[in-house]
Amino acid sequence: MTPRVEAYLAAAGSARDLIAHPRVARAWDRPSALAGFTVGGLAAHLGWMIVLVADALAGEASGQPAVSAEDHYRRAPWADADIDADINVAIREGGEEAAAGGHSVFLARLDRALARVRADLPDADPDRLVATPVGAWALPLDESLLTRLVEIAVHSDDLAASVGLPTPELPDAAIRPVLGLLVMLAAGRHGQPAVLRALTRPERAATPIAVFGPTQVGT
Repeated sequence: MTPRVEAYLAAAGSARDLIAHPRVARAWDRPSALAGFTVGGLAAHLGWMIVLVADALAGEASGQPAVSAEDHYRRAPWADADIDADINVAIREGGEEAAAGGHSVFLARLDRALARVRADLPDADPDRLVATPVGAWALPLDESLLTRLVEIAVHSDDLAASVGLPTPELPDAAIRPVLGLLVMLAAGRHGQPAVLRALTRPERAATPIAVFGPTQVGT
């Protein structure tokens, strides 16, 4: 088992436990902290970061050209799109559709996917190519898992904020590569000086360094 796989499995378990929380169940049909998403739709989108991995392991390796996780986010069509752009609307609709059966139905589906991931991922080839749902490219499995870690970290915060829970803290092995990737993406978007100042010299930090726009969901 690679360190990336171990980190992903820990993060996936954390996401599952958050989705299973009674507060999430009670708020399932209420608006979430992300515009256009119910709590259930957002929870389903978070859970999809496990379902997608299970589906990838069960299918054939992709034949599309491979890119890194950083390149994936630089290419992603939703990253710079308006909240009402077709791609972002489609992502939200996908979450709402997955959540339509209710909390217990989705949680059962999620638990089946997580069981498959826990059984199959440790022995999977880290260089196996995994297709992305939103572009004509693929990522090596370890790089794909890094993108899933990013989405789990970000959307766990979104979901926790939606129901008044503390944001789950991921283990260092999971959050370190997430923060490293986000810093590099922020530097590419805003320039190195802006990121350095935001992190070390707030008195000279004049611009925000967000990687994604407000309420972006990503995939």
